[in-house]
Amino acid sequence: MKKKAMAILGLLIVIFIGACGGDDNKDKTSPSGASESTQPAAAENSDYDPKRGEGQFDESNVTIGALDAAMAAKGKAIAETKCFSCHKITDEKLVGPGWKGVSTKHTPYWLMNFITNPDPMIDKDPEVQAQLELCLVRMPNQNLADQEAREIVEFMRQNDGVK
Repeated sequence: MKKKAMAILGLLIVIFIGACGGDDNKDKTSPSGASESTQPAAAENSDYDPKRGEGQFDESNVTIGALDAAMAAKGKAIAETKCFSCHKITDEKLVGPGWKGVSTKHTPYWLMNFITNPDPMIDKDPEVQAQLELCLVRMPNQNLADQEAREIVEFMRQNDGVK
């Protein structure tokens, strides 16, 4: 019985050590000793538009007019459920950055792209990457519908004093 238990324990240790082996994502060193990366950061961001962001929204499919108070109220209700555990409506950082001024700093379609699909923008946008270094937590994808994202943007606009 002890031999069987020791054999199983030994096998588990070998599997554990094998599973914790080398990291294939590390930079490879070429024979000349120079470090090779997969792609330079500038090449990754060469087609990225920092005013539009990365996603389906642009000026052709996001129309902004006078503030829609009903839409902003719906956006506030969504934000209270999905956003306020990490964001404040002031400029104060909680887990993520505060929302004060965000609708004047970014276009509505940039905000909607970020709200609905944050990962590509975190990977490509230099400003978002700098914010990530301050906050240390990636914004999770909240799986919001397009209309919900639009309502949150309207609430952000209301929060920033848009009439």
